[in-house]
Amino acid sequence: MSDETQAASDCFHCGLPLPDNNSFVAKIDGDDRYFCCPGCESVCTAIYAAGLEGFYQRTPEGSLLAPPPEPPNDLTLYDIDEVQAEFVSELAEQRDIHLLVEGIHCAACVWLIERSLIPIDGVLAANVNLSGRRLHLRWDNRRISLSQILQRLADIGYRAIPYDPEAAEGSLKKQNRALLFRLAFAGFAMMNLLWVSIALYSGADKGEFRDLFYWVGFSLATPTLFYSGWPFLKGAWSGLRHLRLSMDLPIAIGATSTWAYSVYVTLNPDSGGEVYYDTVVNFLFVILIGRHLESLSKRHAVSATQRLVDLQPRVASVLRNGEEQIVPVRSINTGEHVLIKPGASIPVDGCVLAGHSAVDESMLSGESEPVKKQPGDQVSAGTINRQGALTVEVQGILRNTALGRIISLVEEAQASKAPIQCTADRIVPWFVGVTLLLAALSFIYWSQQDFELALMTATSVLIITCPCAFGLATPMAIAVASGLGARNGILVKNGEALETLASVTHFVFDKTGTLTEGRMRVSQIETVQGFDKNELLTEVAILESCSEHSIAQAIIFEANKLGLKQDLLRLTHFENEPGYGVSGEVDGVALDCGTQIWLEKRSIVLDRHLLEITQNYEALGKSCVHVARNDKHLAIIVIADRLRAQTKSLINDLREQGMKLTLLTGDRRRVAEAIAKELDGMQVIAEVLPQDKDAVIQSLQEQGERVVMVGDGINDAPALIRADVGMAIGTGADVSMESADIVLIQDDLEKINLALKLSKRSLKTIHQNIGISFAYNIIMVPLAMMSFITPLIAAVSMPVSSLLVIGNAARIRRIFKEDKR
Repeated sequence: MSDETQAASDCFHCGLPLPDNNSFVAKIDGDDRYFCCPGCESVCTAIYAAGLEGFYQRTPEGSLLAPPPEPPNDLTLYDIDEVQAEFVSELAEQRDIHLLVEGIHCAACVWLIERSLIPIDGVLAANVNLSGRRLHLRWDNRRISLSQILQRLADIGYRAIPYDPEAAEGSLKKQNRALLFRLAFAGFAMMNLLWVSIALYSGADKGEFRDLFYWVGFSLATPTLFYSGWPFLKGAWSGLRHLRLSMDLPIAIGATSTWAYSVYVTLNPDSGGEVYYDTVVNFLFVILIGRHLESLSKRHAVSATQRLVDLQPRVASVLRNGEEQIVPVRSINTGEHVLIKPGASIPVDGCVLAGHSAVDESMLSGESEPVKKQPGDQVSAGTINRQGALTVEVQGILRNTALGRIISLVEEAQASKAPIQCTADRIVPWFVGVTLLLAALSFIYWSQQDFELALMTATSVLIITCPCAFGLATPMAIAVASGLGARNGILVKNGEALETLASVTHFVFDKTGTLTEGRMRVSQIETVQGFDKNELLTEVAILESCSEHSIAQAIIFEANKLGLKQDLLRLTHFENEPGYGVSGEVDGVALDCGTQIWLEKRSIVLDRHLLEITQNYEALGKSCVHVARNDKHLAIIVIADRLRAQTKSLINDLREQGMKLTLLTGDRRRVAEAIAKELDGMQVIAEVLPQDKDAVIQSLQEQGERVVMVGDGINDAPALIRADVGMAIGTGADVSMESADIVLIQDDLEKINLALKLSKRSLKTIHQNIGISFAYNIIMVPLAMMSFITPLIAAVSMPVSSLLVIGNAARIRRIFKEDKR
């Protein structure tokens, strides 16, 4: 509010009326300014003192300013590390936190908060999300405390507390409850006004009780307009006050003009007009029903975050001083031991210290088959312990768990805006302007014949063209898609990535850990004729059990997979030479296992046929382990990093969709080309250092390609950032979520194709939603202008387009049902 001619009856900060017998005065910019409360006075003074008076010239969106909320009590509590641990990602020198900010009304608030905090020494970043009313804050805890930042926010009129999804959900429920109260009041007034309307339509408008019925209608419609209709009036006034056309303006004009004309007829009963109090109450009631249904539908559509939060237990059984104690999860420290009983949800991320069990990890992996757990295995918060008791060492709690990071990503995605949504937001004010113009033209045309008909026609036009559906078209699709994706192991960090993925032309894959398993495995065993492979593998596994080499672990893994028993007591005279091989005796039989050089050093004659086979495998980039028994060369064990089970089907699917495919790896060219050949051919760029991978991506982009980089999210970080869409493969606990735009929390490559389908379906749904909104208005507006639609019918029809948009967005879930089939 920069107007120098501020009325003495209005608060200079919030614009609300001043108290009758008491107001607060302060010198602001050399002039006396009046305030409704000390809070407004102190906030305005702080804003001007900081040189941020431009706040009052910014273009707000949404509701009117209000007196500042009371700041939280005991702000210094938030400086305690134990308290912050629940909300910050890491208790380091530089910390970040999401704050839920009460008092944010509009874009000007975003400007004010960011401009107030960023110059403060120690504040590293401050980004406000207007739709979520959240502040993402990064600060240096050595230079400034969190309580000082919260106090600064309080000084400029905002109450901030650490963001908690439950608190946010409670705030949303509070808003919905207030809407329900307004709806109930409108319903009560409508039912009582119905009897008045019946009487008037039955002839009472000609009798001696006409004036009484008019005043009864006035007494019911007036509080309904100003209480039940207050959200529309407030939003409309805020837009007009700051020269912005809001979505509430057409509804407010239609309701107030109809009510005002009815009041005029009531005060001038000889005018010959009719009252339309019932129309005002009825269409407010119907519109509020529509808003309430929209609210319920939106809450259901975007409730994925809360469902994920509900997976985390609130308490845990901690072993302290040899005793079991039930404590809140937030009070548990890293390194403590937690007892998890059969049937209980696991409250933390950690490592199993004792016990054997099977854990249902379908929440993270999507697989219904429980996973066996034993000492040394990792467990994740939110999963369910199905069988035996486990003792777990705590490694992460709450936000620092895999589930916590998933929740954070979903929240960020649902709060983000896609480019197409930004375009839609810019169109909405023009949409409202056209609505007002059409309503005015309708009124002018019909007023030449009948003033009341003109008023009803214009009101119908104003109501029926409410652009709510247009405003919901994109955010609903993004919210549904990101929520459903998260429940199916696809974490989309922002709406822009979801939109961009639908138009990509080139997929670039890292090899190790992406297309391949990233672990050495036995792919083949070649023996001289007549020798039993399982017997040989058993003996070699016993020999390799004393080695820590990755090849040894691959051989042992293969033996275990085949169920071959390995009695280590059978091994004697073990000898190991790193880089060459191992030797020993198993049941008195001499075994030598290692490289070709190792066997030659042991004076063992190499089998010519096995050497030829070795050359063929090594040409494909595979490693060969030579095995000799009693100084006779009997076999080679081929070790390789195998393709993932889904790699071939994924590559074939992408190729059928016309995607260009590139294998980008730092590995040897012949190894990469062997992988490409196994996948029926793709471009190979090999022997590339991690820091040079982003240059390859940039080169493809300069050729006009829209590139997806698929990697492990750690070594490929520069390329993931450079690509149009970066996609990381791995578990939520291990993958680098900072570099990638999309994170797949399961080692399932089919999720890449599913993410592509999700993106295309989401963009298609957005276009459909925008089309629904325009089609609805193209059909209904002319009918309203021709006076074929009454205000009540318009009020019934108006929410239909919004509900159609919400329902269409919900259809995105069908791609997951189709995928499961």
